[in-house]
Amino acid sequence: MRPLVLLFCLLTVISDSVCFAQEASYSDGHLNVKKRFTAIEVEALTADFRGITTSTGKREGLFPIKQTGVSTAPIVRAAQAYLSLLSAPELIRTQFAVDDPEWRRWFNVDNGIYVRQGLSLKEMNEQQRAAAWHLFQVSLSAKGIELSRNIMKTDQTLAELNDSLFLDEQLYFLTVMGTPSEKKPWGWQLDGHHLVINYFVMGDQVVMTPSFWGAEPAITTSGKYAGNTVLQNEQNQGLAFMQKLSAEQQKKATLDTRKTKDDMQAGAHKDNLVLDYAGLNGAAMTATQQQELLELISLYISNLREGHAEVRMDEVKTHLNDTWFAWIGGTTKESVFYYRIHSPVLLIEFDHQRPVGTAMLNQPGIPTRDHIHIIVRTPNGNDYGKDLLGQHLAKHAH
Repeated sequence: MRPLVLLFCLLTVISDSVCFAQEASYSDGHLNVKKRFTAIEVEALTADFRGITTSTGKREGLFPIKQTGVSTAPIVRAAQAYLSLLSAPELIRTQFAVDDPEWRRWFNVDNGIYVRQGLSLKEMNEQQRAAAWHLFQVSLSAKGIELSRNIMKTDQTLAELNDSLFLDEQLYFLTVMGTPSEKKPWGWQLDGHHLVINYFVMGDQVVMTPSFWGAEPAITTSGKYAGNTVLQNEQNQGLAFMQKLSAEQQKKATLDTRKTKDDMQAGAHKDNLVLDYAGLNGAAMTATQQQELLELISLYISNLREGHAEVRMDEVKTHLNDTWFAWIGGTTKESVFYYRIHSPVLLIEFDHQRPVGTAMLNQPGIPTRDHIHIIVRTPNGNDYGKDLLGQHLAKHAH
């Protein structure tokens, strides 16, 4: 039997993508890797949260406190039920204040080099795990749940490919911020290697960003989950949208025809990123193209529960003429690429990344369709629902 090993991956937060394995003990070199990731997080959290903005600064007044008419009672009850099953030591690890910096402590890297709070699905007992999944099921759509499960399965595949003790389909950790309530703000976070969901709730308003969705391998060809396929619609529909643009529009959308590296800008610990609009503006699209862009955006928003997804899409539609589509890479059927959808209230990035856990299957250092990263954010200060929370706390001292 081969020894269990720990797969370390230095991702795009560091200048180069490097992956190496070790037996289940740490060497000085591996401890330095762990330290390096800690330093990245510490530096990011030193800065007060501002949110993602353009170089012109933050736009105010985009996120009013309002009634959506979509009840959050099922989400509240599910969170309360989950917390009721935890012991005192488990609660200490799991529950934080609604405005705790813990919201910003997430990282899409392996568990061996990043320590997460909360309980993992793996260590929960059967009753706790069922309650956690019920919380996810009432918070997300059926599509969102299926995607989440399939992403988790890719970690099992990576564990098989790399003999890794610290990659597992259940090594995803749940924390709760605040006290679940239909009136007071609170939320939950799921944090793991290729899936991170931040879910803020206030009254009947919901914010589900930042959310990170990833896969490696995107199409599994071996092992327990052979045939598992992830994020292909987001890939194929994005390419189809680009291909349908006119030659002139494609030229405006294209930032670079070469895709040689990882291009995601707004990943982990980039809460205060300054990113200007670029590419093709929605106002320069035909009505048909605008509708197709909305359908592409809906692929991402529809992971949120029905009702609140419609509220979110209405918000997006309001800023459609101020929405930008940008592209890096080729546009053929086999191309690897990056695309970005960016407006005052939405940022989506889709990125074909260099192989890390599948380096044995793909050409090292070259972006591949087998490794996909996606980030969805709410610019101008409302990631983690912080703009809404700030307005609430200004009126109601805690």
